[in-house]
Formats: sequence, C-alpha cells, structure tokens
Amino acid sequence: MRDWEALVEQQLRGLALDSAENGEVVAELAEHLREHWEELRRQGIPEEEAARQTLSQIGDWKTLRWKIEKAKKKENVMTNRVKQFWLPSLVTMFLSMGLLALIQTFGPKPWMISRHEDSAWSLIAPAAIIYLSWVLLLPLVGALGAWISLRSGGSRRAAFSSVVFPVLPFLVSLVLGIPMIAMFNEHVTQNVAFRAMFVGLFALVLAPGAALLAGGLLARTFLLRQAGSSRVLNG
Repeated sequence: MRDWEALVEQQLRGLALDSAENGEVVAELAEHLREHWEELRRQGIPEEEAARQTLSQIGDWKTLRWKIEKAKKKENVMTNRVKQFWLPSLVTMFLSMGLLALIQTFGPKPWMISRHEDSAWSLIAPAAIIYLSWVLLLPLVGALGAWISLRSGGSRRAAFSSVVFPVLPFLVSLVLGIPMIAMFNEHVTQNVAFRAMFVGLFALVLAPGAALLAGGLLARTFLLRQAGSSRVLNG
C-alpha cells in the first residue's frame, strides 16, 4: 500500500505556498491519487501498473507545481480583493443607504435651502434638500468601512475607495442623467440642468463623501497609533 501523501509531499517540495495551503494541496492531491489507484485495483489491474497509470495523470511535476502556485496566487488576490474592498464597500453602502432611508421615513426633517428670486442663491441653484443628520452620522460609517479594509490588510487606496463607494452611484446618475434630461426634454434648459447638477453634487456627493472620508481618516489614524503603540510595547 503506497503512502500517497508522502509521495505528493516529496514531489511538491518547494511549493511557494504557506504551510496551511501547502498541507491542503498535498492532502487533496494525495486523496485524488489514492482514489484513482484503488479504482484501478478494483478493476483487477496489478498494484504497480495501477500506480504507474495513476501517476501518469500528473505528467510533469514541475508543471503541476507552477499551475498550483499560479492558481493559488489568483485565488488569494481575489480573496484579498473581496475582504479589502468589496466587503467594506458593501458595508458602507448598506449602512449609508439604510440610515438615509430611516431618516427620510422617521426624521428629523432635512435642511432645505429655498430659492428666492431676489437672493444670490437663485442665480446659482434651485432649492436644495440636505439631510444634515445623515451627513453627521456618515463619519461613523466611513470609520467602520476603513477599519474593515485596513484590518484585512487593505492599502490606503483600497480603504478610502471603499469608504466613498456609497456616493459613486449618485455621482454617476448626476453626470449621466441630468445632461440627458436637458438634451431630450425641451422644457428643461441647460442652465436649470446645470444648477440641479450643482445642488445634487453638493448634497449627495461632496458633503456625504467628505463625511465618509473624515471617518475613514480617523479610523486610519487610530489604527496607525495602535500599531505604533504595539511596536513600542513589544520592543
């Protein structure tokens, strides 16, 4: 009876993986070879011939080692991307939109800047609706998103990209939607569309984006100080 795990471990020695991944690969491949060998033996094939046919599936061990390393590297990149960007992005998106929906439903009421014909504001934009309570809560959301990303080993770019992720749909809709409305609707002038874009950009992108980034910066500063304190204590 062959020790398939020892054989695979010997052939894959030097595999550029950590110990846990290396053990997992060796165990899975050894189990596959063992099952194939046992199937051939049940068919009446002699032990040595069954082993030869089983090993012929592998071909070149060096090529197999390269394929395994490439596949695991790609898998790790995808896993890291999910943990460092997509997960914190979805968390910030869900919490931001959830808070906005709750505030719109239960209050407090938004801050409204009315347009008056005799005011300077009327020359810039129409009425604006800004949910101040929402903006004031967003730093907490941004801090949580940045903390999740950075604790998972994410870069500063990944962390801050995930933090501002909730405002991107608003930005895209403003950039694409309002010019199209102005283009196809003869009742909407380009001047009004520009004013509406200015208001939406401030109320839905710039203000909440700045609040989210502020929370992200605080979380990053806290983690950096925590890491510095740990190094001092361990030193």
